[in-house]
Amino acid sequence: MGAIEELMTRLGALPKAEFEKIYAETNAARKVMGLDRWIPTVGPQADAFNSQADVLGFGGEPGGGKTELGLGAAFSQHKRTLMLRRQYTDLSGLIDAAIRINGSRDGFNGSPPPRLTIAQDQFIDFAGCARVGDERHWMGKAHDLIVPDETTEFLEVQIRFLMGWLRHEDPKQRCRVIMPTNPPLTAEGAWFLGMFAPWLDDRYPYPAKHGELRWVVTDQYGKDVWVDGPNDSRVVEIAGQKKLVQPTSRSFIFSSVSDNPFYAAGSYRAKLDAMVEPHRSILLGKFKTTFKDQPNQVIPTAWIKEAQERWEPDPPVGVPMCAIGVDASGGGEDPMILAARHDGWYAELVEIEGRDIPMNRSGAHCGGIIVGYRRDNATVVIDLGGGYGGPTYEHLKANEIEVIGYKGAEKSRKRSVCGKLHFTNKRGAALWTFREALDPGQPGGSPIALPDDPVLVADLTAPTFEPTANGIKVETKEDVCARLGRSTDRGDAVMMAWFEGPKESSSAMEWMDMRMLKRGMRRLPVVIGSSRAPMTANPHRRFH
Repeated sequence: MGAIEELMTRLGALPKAEFEKIYAETNAARKVMGLDRWIPTVGPQADAFNSQADVLGFGGEPGGGKTELGLGAAFSQHKRTLMLRRQYTDLSGLIDAAIRINGSRDGFNGSPPPRLTIAQDQFIDFAGCARVGDERHWMGKAHDLIVPDETTEFLEVQIRFLMGWLRHEDPKQRCRVIMPTNPPLTAEGAWFLGMFAPWLDDRYPYPAKHGELRWVVTDQYGKDVWVDGPNDSRVVEIAGQKKLVQPTSRSFIFSSVSDNPFYAAGSYRAKLDAMVEPHRSILLGKFKTTFKDQPNQVIPTAWIKEAQERWEPDPPVGVPMCAIGVDASGGGEDPMILAARHDGWYAELVEIEGRDIPMNRSGAHCGGIIVGYRRDNATVVIDLGGGYGGPTYEHLKANEIEVIGYKGAEKSRKRSVCGKLHFTNKRGAALWTFREALDPGQPGGSPIALPDDPVLVADLTAPTFEPTANGIKVETKEDVCARLGRSTDRGDAVMMAWFEGPKESSSAMEWMDMRMLKRGMRRLPVVIGSSRAPMTANPHRRFH
């Protein structure tokens, strides 16, 4: 006999008056606690329900009671709730579950946007955010609970925006965000791993325990800074003014189908185990499994991961800096990214915030930064597609720096290694060329070594392609950015750095001569990849 059955037997054996007294007291206690319609299951769901985190991640496997947690909190602890799914058509399941907890359809208005009024001052709004910008429909509309169900299906920019409207005029009303989710199925959801890095990222130096509170401040650039506790406030510049920002708390609680008593004893676990790969491994992998690639993805995720595993902190000995890919900034939110390449080895990417770039003299300012990082007369490759790189390009050109302007929309006569594929434009050719360089099956393996950078992975794995009569057509940068809700600056800089400049296949003998001259004659070598000036830097020096 199970514990529940044993308890019911014991209760049933009590005298009627005593049983009714216990029943009445229990109901009264439930109402005081706000649990007269919904009770969390014992285990992770109850831990999450009682968590004091301002922002809570919850999940890890299907069937762990994620959606029910958000709805239960809405009924029991909050006044104004916003429940979201990425696709509007997926709201039906949320609405059905809410009506089931409510006990009837009383108070439900299905006219867009749907709303369930629970009491005079308590309601749940339901919404979808399929496109970037849909989240703005909720600008200025305060909610004290926000629940983006299956959070990794959303874009980070959408979630960050919605979190800005979390508030209530009653200081006693608790405000929080609950993020119920399975692991991301594509690299586009990888941002979630960074938001909860202490719990989900094995590389995070100070890992957090299940349900532990950690504290975070968002800096002037919109990035998370983990701090020591609730009193570790930071001064942040916001809209040109310095303000003291108080930390907010985060936590993550894992749940699985085994934690849900409604599914654990049934056949749902067997159904999960019978799912096809790679979905099964991803959904049951507790955020540790590689994402599923799109069928027409230009660069396979596994190849990028292998390139990151090959990376070491220092470039190969004797290999000079060959190129610097520069994704220029137009100021504001978009940063300038520098990707320095020593043959196939890439240094950690350098990011210059757009807000720090004076646009009235951006050419001289950005040109000076590039020259400061440049070594060995490396070729500078600047993206001119958006027009932002023009002043920097002209400034470097005027100072006789070897610089190449890159315009992805231009025609390209380049072909694939096999000679059979051609491309509709230079962007397609550049991405495909980098794909070929990453291919681990080529003779001698791939020479590419990339730094550990999750945003870079997401950038490089985002573009798709299709074969056309005019050649391989790669998804435009504009379409990729619209889909991601941000620019692919890091991936573009890395790809451009490989597309131009010397490589081992063309310059290995010159590099060997350079090393021999340095050892034997004690003089600087002739320039590699340029005919204008001698090398002026030590090729063994690490790029910072």
